[in-house]
Amino acid sequence: MATKHAVKMTVLKKECYADLQEKYLADPKSGPCPFFEEGQEFLIESDDFFRMMNGKFCGEAWDCVSRYVYSALQGGSIMRGWTNDEKMMITCCNDGTRPVIFKLERIDLE
Repeated sequence: MATKHAVKMTVLKKECYADLQEKYLADPKSGPCPFFEEGQEFLIESDDFFRMMNGKFCGEAWDCVSRYVYSALQGGSIMRGWTNDEKMMITCCNDGTRPVIFKLERIDLE
């Protein structure tokens, strides 16, 4: 019987660089990301992978993390040799003025 995998994604931190927003954004008071909250968790199983964009997740953030999620769902090592646990990684979205930092963990299911 093949092992199945899931991914637990946790929002670790929301950053906000008001100085950059003030200088560069059309709305200089945009503030932190409105989509996620620190401590928020998502459990992603293989059936969920192609449905995350159905209002469950920010499109820009998903574009940044989905390749790692997909690898983990296939049982792959996410960050071999880079983190202290190859089944875990720290990553973030690409919003330069209000990035969100995520922890991804591969969960091996029986």
